[in-house]
Amino acid sequence: MITFLLILHGLAAVVLLGGLTHQAVAAIWPARKGAGKHANAAIANSFRAVNARLYTNTNVVLYVVTFVLGGLIYPAYRVAVRTWIENARLWSISGMFEIKEQFLAIGLGMLPLYWLLWRHQPDQPPDPQFASARAWVTGILCVVVWYSFLAGHIVNNVRGLFGQ
Repeated sequence: MITFLLILHGLAAVVLLGGLTHQAVAAIWPARKGAGKHANAAIANSFRAVNARLYTNTNVVLYVVTFVLGGLIYPAYRVAVRTWIENARLWSISGMFEIKEQFLAIGLGMLPLYWLLWRHQPDQPPDPQFASARAWVTGILCVVVWYSFLAGHIVNNVRGLFGQ
């Protein structure tokens, strides 16, 4: 059951990574009108030219689902994996996961602000005064999720590679 939850946790994290990265790129580096006469520039411009607001609710739900799934598999990690990592004296790997936990908790606390900055009001255009705040908050959440994804995979791979 833990393996199934770990795979589900990883899949939810991959979908969250895609949505949050796409939204962050659109917020931080918005598309320009008339840009992209070259094929590569057109691809980059179309990647940035999405309606970033559409990702907000999905990203919030995915963050919470991924967080909860991580919480469900956490006791197995504490008992089996973390004790093995500490007995193997892999302090940097253990510390990397500890930092991941802290970043994810901060990200969870940022979700209400993230949602408020991106909330959809169909009768009004996006408020330009909040563009910088949206870009920063989304960028920070994107970095948190990327770091957590990579740290989780490193811990999982270290235990699988050396622990068997």
